[in-house]
Amino acid sequence: MKINEVETLVGITKKNIRFYEKEGLLAPGRNSDNGYREYGEQEVTALKQIKLLRKLGLPLEEIRQMQTGGRTVGDAMARHLVTLERDRENLEQAMRLCGELKDCQHPLRQLDADRILSRMETMEQGGTTFMNKQKGDVRGRYAAPALAAAVIILLMAALIALMAWAFAVDPVGAPPLPLLVVLVALPAVVILGVLLALAQRWKEIGKGEEDEARKY
Repeated sequence: MKINEVETLVGITKKNIRFYEKEGLLAPGRNSDNGYREYGEQEVTALKQIKLLRKLGLPLEEIRQMQTGGRTVGDAMARHLVTLERDRENLEQAMRLCGELKDCQHPLRQLDADRILSRMETMEQGGTTFMNKQKGDVRGRYAAPALAAAVIILLMAALIALMAWAFAVDPVGAPPLPLLVVLVALPAVVILGVLLALAQRWKEIGKGEEDEARKY
């Protein structure tokens, strides 16, 4: 099977299939004629197992240990249950703190952040881990550069279309062809530059194993 077929069959994006290959969790064979990767039932089964375990929250290293026989399913789940129990305790601590703040009717500017942060630091020293919502905000950070790029691209495309329309309507009064080519090339170069900048920006935002691996 080709990667497109596997993507449809398993429900994991091509991007993540490549990611799991890079991490050594998947090793498809290659066609001797064209060098393309070829996926069989073994790879499909492995991907389904990876998808299941990732949805349960198991880290990649734990999955790797299970694949190599270093840990059984039971061993891995016993370890993971300890992590989940710790996460539940952390969540309960955060809920209690939020419950106390729920009764605060003051505006934000009157909130004694130093006192609460000091209390949270004490709790963290005792083993509590609070959630980091910055990871959840990453998706929103994709939207702003995409919107800005879309506006610029639309303007440049409209400019190209306008020049093409003017040339079609009045080819006699239009600038010489070499000059027209230059005039069209300028906004085209701007569009290309914007797309390259957008790709680079998205690459910077999307760095990190966790964000990469959890996008099914």
